[in-house]
Amino acid sequence: MNKAQLVEAIADKLGGRQQAADAVDAVLDAIVRAVVAGDRVSVTGFGSFEKVDRPARYARNPQTGERVRVKKTSVPRFRAGQGFKDLVSGSKKLPKGGEVAVKKAPKGSLTGGTKTTAKAAAKKATAKKTAAKKATTAKKVTAVKKTTAAKKATTAKKAAPAKKATTAKKATATKAAAKKTTTAAKKTTAAAAKKTTAKKTAPAKKAAAVKAPARKTTARKTTAKKAAAKK
Repeated sequence: MNKAQLVEAIADKLGGRQQAADAVDAVLDAIVRAVVAGDRVSVTGFGSFEKVDRPARYARNPQTGERVRVKKTSVPRFRAGQGFKDLVSGSKKLPKGGEVAVKKAPKGSLTGGTKTTAKAAAKKATAKKTAAKKATTAKKVTAVKKTTAAKKATTAKKAAPAKKATTAKKATATKAAAKKTTTAAKKTTAAAAKKTTAKKTAPAKKAAAVKAPARKTTARKTTAKKAAAKK
């Protein structure tokens, strides 16, 4: 059966050949577009259409037997449903021409796709959880960084006054040592000056002591001369 024969087979049920052709075209177009986009088209009791990725591999040319490199590619694949398999295998009887051979879709499956919606909702929930985890991790990392920076700043602040105090103590100690050195130098200079003055005054006193007897002998001579003159 080709496409034209398929259209003729369902024309009576759809009210005409044109309506049947439009319906077949619409169904096939929807299936092809969905599979190309990577979606899986599943029809209960009939089968499913999906896109399958095949990795690069080596194959053999059936005519020459030569080994050929085959590139990575994607191919469509159809998997028959269990009802379809049972009918083909003969384990189940094919219903009469007026009945539907494939199981009818369950209630709710034609009102917006419950399964698809549930999967999409699950994906969104998973994405939200992942985003929340990432945000929490980022917040924790930021908090740790801030804490570390604050600790470093506090340590630096504490170290700065300690360094200043140490420097001030060293400067004070240096000034005190300088004062002590200056005082000692002054004392040494004063002692030296006293010694020098003492040395100078000692010879002067000795000279005065030597000169004093000379005056007494002169006075004696004068007195003797006066007494001789009186006689």
